[in-house]
Amino acid sequence: MPSSPLRTIPWLLAAACAATGVQAQTGSTSQKQRDSVIPYTQQGYIGLSGGRSNYDLSAGPAGTGLGFDDSDSAWKLSTGGYFHPNAGVELSYLNAGKAHRLGGTTRAQGVNLSLIGRAPLNEQFDLFGKVGTTYGRTRTTGFSGLGVATGKDSGFGLSYGLGARWNFNQQWAAVVEWERHKFHFADDNAGVKMTTLGVQYKY
Repeated sequence: MPSSPLRTIPWLLAAACAATGVQAQTGSTSQKQRDSVIPYTQQGYIGLSGGRSNYDLSAGPAGTGLGFDDSDSAWKLSTGGYFHPNAGVELSYLNAGKAHRLGGTTRAQGVNLSLIGRAPLNEQFDLFGKVGTTYGRTRTTGFSGLGVATGKDSGFGLSYGLGARWNFNQQWAAVVEWERHKFHFADDNAGVKMTTLGVQYKY
């Protein structure tokens, strides 16, 4: 995919986390409170996840003999924090890989901002859900003569998801997650589902 500002976002997020991941000492006690990169939030974290994507796209007219594969590898880099013990905000860059159709490929990537609600099960495990918006950029290539548009598109779309987290020590957690993001494609507005497994570092 051609170079775009979105390709630099993972490195910017990582640099921001490294630069601002400090702990604030409370006024009258020795208890430490983790700050977050996101304003007005604490208990900051950065996460990296990888898995599979699935595009909700049409394969095009039947009988063309062109291959169709709507699944690919996917990954995301995220950072977040909490403004309440059970509610927070997360900012992510995601890359959904590509689908093969129309004799070409369809690609999607974007930046997501979500509100997160979590429900602790015990000291180590919690469940969470999220809802937000994704600003996505897409590119579709292939045979435009098949009645399906090709080209680039971009825009905002609804996102939502759910997952589970295992905090196996004070700083590290394993996360499994399912989410769906609405993207604008040249020929349609469609969703892309992502199922990922990753780790979070709490700074």
